[in-house]
Amino acid sequence: MKRIAVMGTGYVGLVSGTCFAQIGNEVICCDIDQQKINNLKNGIIPIYEPGLEDMVQANVAKGRLSFTTDIPSSIQSADIIYIAVGTPMSITGEADMRYVTSVAQTIGTHLNQYKVIVNKSTVPVGTGRLVERIIKENLQNEELTFDVVSNPEFLREGSAIADCMNMERAVIGSNSERAAKIITELHEPFKTNIFVTDLESAEMIKYASNAFLASKISFINAIANISERVGADVTQVAAGMGLDSRIGSKFLQAGIGYGGSCFPKDTHALVHIAESAGYDFKLMKSVIETNEQQRIVVIHKIKELVGDIKGKTIGVLGLAFKPNTNDMRDAPSLSIIPKLLQQGAKIKAYDPIASKEARIHFGDKISYGNDPYETLMNCDVCLILTEWEQFRTMDLNQVKRLLKQPFIVDGRNCFDPVLMKERGFTYSSIGRPSVSVN
Repeated sequence: MKRIAVMGTGYVGLVSGTCFAQIGNEVICCDIDQQKINNLKNGIIPIYEPGLEDMVQANVAKGRLSFTTDIPSSIQSADIIYIAVGTPMSITGEADMRYVTSVAQTIGTHLNQYKVIVNKSTVPVGTGRLVERIIKENLQNEELTFDVVSNPEFLREGSAIADCMNMERAVIGSNSERAAKIITELHEPFKTNIFVTDLESAEMIKYASNAFLASKISFINAIANISERVGADVTQVAAGMGLDSRIGSKFLQAGIGYGGSCFPKDTHALVHIAESAGYDFKLMKSVIETNEQQRIVVIHKIKELVGDIKGKTIGVLGLAFKPNTNDMRDAPSLSIIPKLLQQGAKIKAYDPIASKEARIHFGDKISYGNDPYETLMNCDVCLILTEWEQFRTMDLNQVKRLLKQPFIVDGRNCFDPVLMKERGFTYSSIGRPSVSVN
């Protein structure tokens, strides 16, 4: 059993800390936000993640998980300190390191004995060295020793608990054999593949992994756009490609592009890292550009169905960037809906979880339904932006009765075009032939 202090109670910190507690460690999650800590102590979870609330409550009840704003005491009592604060994208595209450097300064000031400091946040290559230097500069006792480790996270929102408890691999980057052994032992209960490497390589593995997955998404979306023009079905193309073990089927689902807190930020950050190292990463720039352009595709499809969208009412289903989360960060809806509003459309929207977060962005510029059917009533077209299971299982006969015209633009390919035609819909999806009742 290890005593672990997690700095930051955002997505990564809260999920990771809870899972470390679940396997038997004593974990204290720290944050400077007193309201957030008060809420956590009262069982109010700041994010929506299936299974997280129950696991938090269970480990709090067993005395293995706690929350505090007393960061100095948490640092001094811990064996291992995880840095899991945010690294949002700055105006220049690089990662904003203010929170990481601030935590490093605090750790240095209050370090009282040997500890392993672990970077869990997604950080640029070289951050491990930076954290080490900052801690040394702030030590009150220069004889104290510590080691810095990079242990990047690979959690998918919506399945983060399962991803952590059944992780495919744990990447541990350290130039200290002692520290690498400690973090390796910490991960052994997860029964995962443990890959030990140096600090810089571990930091690059995180960015390279996300950039590669983002590239697959942009690639299949580009193929989808070509497929529409030549009469191919991108779902069949992707299925055929996925049978090749060198390619695989994951992340080959065509749609309106990636979003969320990781891929947009990490792809831009990797471009900046490359530029700082004197390399023009043209491939990644194209991936980013392709993703941005893909979001506009559904707007063109709406115009093909209804003509001028000024004065038209569009029922939008899905606001979060993906299902099973309330995360709105870089969600396609945040760029698509404003463009529709600019062109005079009226928007009625619904999301099973993220409507509260959407109100922060859209306010009263759009109206919000309580369910899909209320939202689609008297709309000129239905636009699907998030592939929630609730939408896949809608009563299509009722949807057809509620819409002014049986028009659906599906940005996530939720339905079979043949079935939609049989049901009497004019249905336009991504990378597949459109079908019409006419």
